[in-house]
Amino acid sequence: MRILRIALDVPLDEAFDFLPPAEGQASLGSLVVVPFGRTRKVGVVVGESAESAVPPERLKPVESVIADVAAFRADELELFEFCSSYYQRGLGEVIAASLPPRLRQVSRRPIATPQDEASHPSLRSTHALSADQLAAVKAIDEGRDRFHPVLLHGITGSGKTEVYLQAIAGSLAKGRQALLLVPEIGLTPQFEEHVRSRFPGTRVVSAHSHLGEGERATGWIAAQSGAARIVLGTRLAVLMPFRDLGIIIVDEEHDPSYKQHEGLRYSARDVAVRRAQRLAIPVVLGSATPSLESYSNALEGRYLLARLPERAAAGAALPRVSTVDTRADRPRDGGLTFALLEAIKARITRGEQSLVFVNRRGFSPVLFCRACNWHSTCTRCTANMVLHLRDRELRCHHCGRSERVPAKCPQCAAADLAPVGQGTQRVEETLREAIPQARITRVDRDSTSRKGALKDVLDQVRAREIDVLVGTQMLAKGHDYPHLTLVGVLDADSALFSADFRAEERLFAQLVQVAGRAGRGSTPGQVLIQTDFPTHPLYAAVASHNYERFAAVALAQRRLAGLPPASHLALLRAESKKEGEPGEFLRAAVDIARALSPKVEVFDPVAAPLERRAGFERAQLLVRAASRAELQPFLRAWRDALLAGGDRRVRWSIDVDPQEV
Repeated sequence: MRILRIALDVPLDEAFDFLPPAEGQASLGSLVVVPFGRTRKVGVVVGESAESAVPPERLKPVESVIADVAAFRADELELFEFCSSYYQRGLGEVIAASLPPRLRQVSRRPIATPQDEASHPSLRSTHALSADQLAAVKAIDEGRDRFHPVLLHGITGSGKTEVYLQAIAGSLAKGRQALLLVPEIGLTPQFEEHVRSRFPGTRVVSAHSHLGEGERATGWIAAQSGAARIVLGTRLAVLMPFRDLGIIIVDEEHDPSYKQHEGLRYSARDVAVRRAQRLAIPVVLGSATPSLESYSNALEGRYLLARLPERAAAGAALPRVSTVDTRADRPRDGGLTFALLEAIKARITRGEQSLVFVNRRGFSPVLFCRACNWHSTCTRCTANMVLHLRDRELRCHHCGRSERVPAKCPQCAAADLAPVGQGTQRVEETLREAIPQARITRVDRDSTSRKGALKDVLDQVRAREIDVLVGTQMLAKGHDYPHLTLVGVLDADSALFSADFRAEERLFAQLVQVAGRAGRGSTPGQVLIQTDFPTHPLYAAVASHNYERFAAVALAQRRLAGLPPASHLALLRAESKKEGEPGEFLRAAVDIARALSPKVEVFDPVAAPLERRAGFERAQLLVRAASRAELQPFLRAWRDALLAGGDRRVRWSIDVDPQEV
C-alpha cells in the first residue's frame, strides 16, 4: 500500500496519512487538496510510507492535485523542515507561511501563468565604482559557487545599493536568479523602480503583504518557474520557491523588521543565511550599523567583512551631529526647541530641505485630565490610547481599538483635557504655526495608507516641492534626498533607559540611519538631536560616526552579562483572558524545564512588557544557553512535554532568538 504523508496548516507536529488520488500524480512536494474533518484543506506531500498507524478502512484518498503549481523541490522542503525544527513550529505551519493566501485556498480563481521574458544578464550601468565598491564586488564574486557569507559594512551614502546591483548582475550573467530582501514595505516600490531601470527587459517581481492576492500569487509562481529573474521583497520572500537561486542579499540586515513576531517566529536574515548555506551560494548582509550578532560573526571569521568607509557621491561627507540640551532650550508644546526651529528656517531661506524625525505617529501619545489625572488608556491593553486629532479619535496602536475623543473627562467630567507629548501630527501642526510659509508634509503609516502615497511624497521631495518632512522610521532608511541638509531628532531619550538589552543598539542604528539622510549631495549636512542627556556616550558615538567603537563597547558588555551573541535565548510566551492563568502555566513550565537540562538556565516567569493586549493577560519565561547545540534539544523536549500536558486554557508559543525580551 502506498501512503502519502501530507503536511497541513494545523498546530500539530505530525503529518497526516492519505491514500493517493484517484486521478493525477502526487509526488514529493506536490500541493494537494485533502478532506479534513468537515472541511477541506490545502496541504503538501512531505513523504511516503508503505504502512500507516491509521486502519486502512479509515484512510481517505487525496481529493486532487493542484496542477497549476509545481511541486516544491527537495532543498525547499529541507528549508521548511529546518525552520520547523529550529523555530519549534509544525511543518505544515511553516509551509503555509511560505504560500501566498490565494494558494492556501481550496476554491480559488485561476492564477495567471507567468511568461518568460527576455533577460539581459549584465548591468547596464554608467556608474563609476569607487575603489572600495570594486573591492566589495570582487569579494562577493570570489564565492559564486559556494556558501559565501559577506557582511557589507558601509556608512550611509556609501553606495551599498550599487554593490548589490553589481552582485545581482553577476548572478544573472550565470543564468541564475537573485533575491533582494528589504526590511520595510515602503522601501520596496522605490527599490523595484531602481532595479527595473537598471535591468531593462529582466522580469522583476515584488513580494510583500500589501500586494493584492492575485499579484502576489503570480509573482510567487514566476519565481518558482524561473520567469522572474529578480525577486524584491520583505521577510516573507525568503521562504519563496526559486528555480535556480544564485544569490541572496539582505539590505539593512540589522533591522528588527526581519523578525516575525506572530505564528512562525522566524528571522528572515537568519533563514537567508541558512538557505544560502544549503544552496552553496553567496549571501550578502548589508548595513551601516550591522547587528552585533553579524558583526561578531565577521570578527570571528565566519563571515567575510567588506567595508565601504566613505560616501560615494563626489564631495559628499557625513553630516555634523550635535545635541540640543532640552534642559536649557525647553521645547514648546509641539516638542521643538528654539535651536531646531531656527535651523529649519535657515534651510528654508537657502532653498534646502529638512527632516524632523519623531518615531511616534498621531497627535499626542496620551490625552490627560489636569483636574483628576485621568489619562486615555486602552481598556483591552496596558497601553495608552493615542490622540489622532484630525480624525477626532483615540486609537490603540497595539490592538486597533478606537473611540471618539471625549468632550469632557470620563472620570470627573472636567473639560480641562490636554494632550501630553508629541506625535507626528502635533509636530506638523507646530511647524505650520511657527513657519506658515513652509511647505510641510507628514509621512507616517496614517498618511501613506493609500497605495502609491509614499512614492508621491518622495517624488515631491526630489522635485523640491517640499521644504520640511515630518516622519517616522519610514523615512529613516533607504531613501535618498539630494537637497536635504538638516535632520532634527525628537524624543530619543526614552530608549536609553529601556529594560530591553537591545534598546541602545537599536537607538544607535536608528540615529545613524536617520542622520544619514542629511548631506548626501554637495552641501554639508547637519543633525540636531534634542535630549535631556547631551553628554550620554551613545550620542557621542553617533556624533563620531564610529560604529566600530560603539560595537566594541557593546560586545564587551554583552559578554560580561552573558547576552547574545555571547549566549542564545528563547522565550516561552503565554496568554489567557483569565487573570493568573499565564503565570500558573509558566510556573509549571519552569518545573519541567529545570528537570530537562542542567546546561540551560531557566529564569522565573515575569509579566510581558505589554502585560495586557487585546483583552489577553500576557506573561513570559526566558531560558538561556551557551550554544545552540545545548538549546535546541532542550527546546524540542520542553515543547513535547508542554504539548503532552494538554493545557487548553492558555495560548502559548516558543520564540527562538527573540528580539524583544
